[in-house]
Amino acid sequence: MVLVVHILALAFHVGSPARVSRVVPAHVSTPCARMMARAAEIQFIKGIDETVVPDIKLTRSKDGLTGTATFIFQQPSFLEATAGPQEEITGMYMVDEEGEIVTTDVNAKFINGKPRVVEAVFIMQNPPTWDRVMRFLERYAESHGLGFNSA
Repeated sequence: MVLVVHILALAFHVGSPARVSRVVPAHVSTPCARMMARAAEIQFIKGIDETVVPDIKLTRSKDGLTGTATFIFQQPSFLEATAGPQEEITGMYMVDEEGEIVTTDVNAKFINGKPRVVEAVFIMQNPPTWDRVMRFLERYAESHGLGFNSA
């Protein structure tokens, strides 16, 4: 299976989840995530949508039980000095009509002392979580005018 959002590669490897990731259903999510049929958005600061579309790499174990989604943002807008008030980044939030998917595994790469690349990793620990992330990615691609192919 190959999925394409922006630039998306599928690789197979077996690994154990080591990062904190969670899926929050709409009925227990924040009010921001429960808004009526909202577009799928990625946020680093709650309530502020990230405007840069990431490169996304998916990996899934050979048995299909676990996987990872790695999001790579080149010069994300939330790092710009003019992006508004500087707030603490507590994770990456994938928000859509179903609720919120959260990962706290977010790292910045610095070039000449300034953050230029942000990488976030979401660990999918079971098939239902994989399916949920795929639904989010389909909505994200649709709401941002991106192609999404499943083969």
